[in-house]
Amino acid sequence: MHTIHRTIEQVFRAEGGRIRASLIGAVRDFDLAEECVQDAFIKALETWPDRGMPDNPGAWITRVARNRAVDRVRRRGRFEARRDALAALAALDAVVGAPEELTVLRDDLLRLMFTCCHPALNRQAQVGLTLHTLCGLTTDEIARAFLVPKTTLQQRLVRAKRKIGKAGIPYRVPPDDLLPERVGSVRTTVYLIFNEGYAATSGDAPIRAELCDEGIRLGRLLTELPGADAETEGLLALMLLIDARRDARVDAEGEPVLLRDQDRSRWRQDALDEGRARVEAALRRGAVGPYQLQAAIQAVHADAASTETTDWTQIAGLYDVLARVQPSPVVRLNQAVAVAMARGPAEGLARIDALLAEGALARYHLAHSARADLLRRLARVDEAVVAYGKALQLASHDADRRFLAARLAELGAGHEA
Repeated sequence: MHTIHRTIEQVFRAEGGRIRASLIGAVRDFDLAEECVQDAFIKALETWPDRGMPDNPGAWITRVARNRAVDRVRRRGRFEARRDALAALAALDAVVGAPEELTVLRDDLLRLMFTCCHPALNRQAQVGLTLHTLCGLTTDEIARAFLVPKTTLQQRLVRAKRKIGKAGIPYRVPPDDLLPERVGSVRTTVYLIFNEGYAATSGDAPIRAELCDEGIRLGRLLTELPGADAETEGLLALMLLIDARRDARVDAEGEPVLLRDQDRSRWRQDALDEGRARVEAALRRGAVGPYQLQAAIQAVHADAASTETTDWTQIAGLYDVLARVQPSPVVRLNQAVAVAMARGPAEGLARIDALLAEGALARYHLAHSARADLLRRLARVDEAVVAYGKALQLASHDADRRFLAARLAELGAGHEA
């Protein structure tokens, strides 16, 4: 029973977004497609424990969702709407179970990403709608990524779906001359998919490997589009360089391992080599952007044998440039940490205190955790205990909470996870 439920959850995470994408492309209705996919997974929960799992769980879910959509579409009033949607659903049914199934569905996902990232929608609505509807991220996870309240994000998603329906925004990758106006939002979406996988905000494990793999897969597809620019190449390089460390980021018990404590012999050399080559090629093309700069920073980390031998001065300099190009609170937080490593914890702490005073990172647990670490390095133990406690209060992932509780215990604070 538990094995079947875990399988259904895995199918939902791995295939749910692609199945929704295919149905949305057929029925042109976000809410209808989402309801049909949810119904299919509910039916799986009801039937698989008794009848056993099908040989191809993803195809089974797709077929059930497609049949539910057919029933709903047939009840529509206007003939033209029924005819076009039923034809599209019939075409979808033809590929279910075929060897090319995953390729077809994944292409649909990319097309829907470009639909959601239409310039008629604001940037945050574009990215949020894609992450929620197609990639299965919760509103809590997306709200944390944007540092906004959950209710605010929910309202933006509802408005975005309504606008797509009323405006008749086409379901297709735009022609070459319109790619630049949308590709920036698509890049952001792809990176947030990867980032939620690499540093999960919920779930049992600190890494969601399926989201890391999906982000890299989509990044590769973007580099193959006509006119793909240096920033797209930089995005793929960034993800490869970060993901190369995946195996070293957790210990034997599945707990997170900080960069300074990682066994660098476990970093995947093939991913590092490809990431370095791609960022070098991107930087040679000029017009340097945020993803190229972040990839360059990761390449410096990759070149070092240890934290102590890392060229922190170069990293701090790259963050100075990045903060001018993309002066977001999270970028400035990372810049402060790099400055602390290059010039001492006191200067880094002053920068973090200034950031927290501005308010945008007040409920971001990593800001308080970074502050606590610098206070610890400065031997300001009582203040470090308070800062670690604040980070622990704000952390949402169990692995993060255990890590922070361990830091408190090391300081003799007597806190428990």
